[in-house]
Amino acid sequence: MHLSRFPRIFLAHLPTPLERLDRLTRELGGPEIWIKRDDCTGLSTGGNKTRKLEFLMAEAEAMGADLVMTQGATQSNHARQTAAFAAKLGMKCHILLEDRTGSNDPTYNHNGNVLLDHLHGATTEKRAGGLDMNAEMEALADHLRKDGRKVYTIVGGGSNPTGALGYANCAFELVGQANDRGLVIDHLVTATGSAGTQAGLIVGLKAINANIPLLGFSVRAPKASQEENVFNLALKTAEKIGCPDVVKRADVVANSDYVGPGYGIPREDTLQAIQMFAELEGILLDPVYSGKGAAGLIDYCRKGRFKKGERVVFLHTGGAAGLFGYAAVFADGHRTAAE
Repeated sequence: MHLSRFPRIFLAHLPTPLERLDRLTRELGGPEIWIKRDDCTGLSTGGNKTRKLEFLMAEAEAMGADLVMTQGATQSNHARQTAAFAAKLGMKCHILLEDRTGSNDPTYNHNGNVLLDHLHGATTEKRAGGLDMNAEMEALADHLRKDGRKVYTIVGGGSNPTGALGYANCAFELVGQANDRGLVIDHLVTATGSAGTQAGLIVGLKAINANIPLLGFSVRAPKASQEENVFNLALKTAEKIGCPDVVKRADVVANSDYVGPGYGIPREDTLQAIQMFAELEGILLDPVYSGKGAAGLIDYCRKGRFKKGERVVFLHTGGAAGLFGYAAVFADGHRTAAE
């Protein structure tokens, strides 16, 4: 699939590493576990949004935008990477941050990704939880446009067909890496939230007939709505790329059993997964996305849903900067069986 016809700014550190997790594999005693290190994409500690922003910010630049605007939760990885990308391009950035957790912890509200948003020169403002944040953003953008600003808006998570191109390309990259080392991938798993990462991966995998099943561990929405969101975006992305019939509803699989109390609120298995990856592999996950995805991966291995001898790739979506907003939840010293 030829993606070069779409505008793109090449800033991500690609290809990201594909590594075998030897100690985690031994600890779980089941399948062979690999990790696709999309926490290593560059730009303010990296993460999955950088791939999307290569295409989104190219659109912004092409339209002559002088301000890029986006929205997300308080500790949004997407907001931080958008602020960093805008800084690199010399473009102003304004972010609407939604209070999805109701936390009054000053560390959560001012450290981690929020601190980095401001260090990159972005301006921020808060909104109450439960609002239509894309509508809030567009209303503010329209107001600024009337004042003469050229505003380019990016939906939450960068998850539209343009942003999802970044993960169609990631699918091509991953399969190429696997082919180069003779690695047969039996399962690909990742955290799924705003849907763009999972949707793009599905389109890319199906477009090249990779025959790799993809499982998304939801970080917010129930299974039915998450799968529907991913499927709808995958259809639009496939049409944009030029292969409108490649994705079927059965290709979209999400599991919402590891969400816990809600978005941005880690449960015990999330914290244990973060500790396990840190202690066994020296890899940092986050409490919002990758930690919940890893909790699902670990549980599937322990329950035999991923079988001994299979090869499972965990796509790490990044987000370690958010750990510094969650110091309180680690205060009691969560440990794993790796002690």
